[in-house]
Amino acid sequence: MNQEEKSAFIQTEMFLLLQNISEKQIPLWGKMSAQQMLEHLNDFFEVSIEKIIFPLVTPEEYLPKYREFLYSDKVFKENTKAPGGVIGDEPFPVRTASIQEATNKLQDTVHSFFGFFKTEPNYKTMHPVFGMLSFEEWVMLHYKHVMHHYRQFALIQ
Repeated sequence: MNQEEKSAFIQTEMFLLLQNISEKQIPLWGKMSAQQMLEHLNDFFEVSIEKIIFPLVTPEEYLPKYREFLYSDKVFKENTKAPGGVIGDEPFPVRTASIQEATNKLQDTVHSFFGFFKTEPNYKTMHPVFGMLSFEEWVMLHYKHVMHHYRQFALIQ
């Protein structure tokens, strides 16, 4: 899938796939509820536009290996944990009133992500594991991340 297709998926298709998600949906792995997963995705879109800031936790010498993964067709494995204590072992408590509110907030943040980089196309922002990422790299990472969690909740295969 090319960059434009990944961008289109993130802006449109990922929300179409959420039409059948339920607050009671049980993940195939992991501890997050569907609502916690949506809030988690939102958080990392906020990281990409510097609404949430984490320091780099990956030693510089490992960044080329992580970037190699980013540019590959490899997927995140089930139960992948972010290194360096970026997020804890337990999911955060839900912060929105409903799964629909979490979806709406995610949609707003995704819209902000594309707007942010439209006005600052050459800007790079910090991902705590992958380092400084451009818009194109964030699209690749967000796509991998969304697909990982959509597989977790059987929204895709």
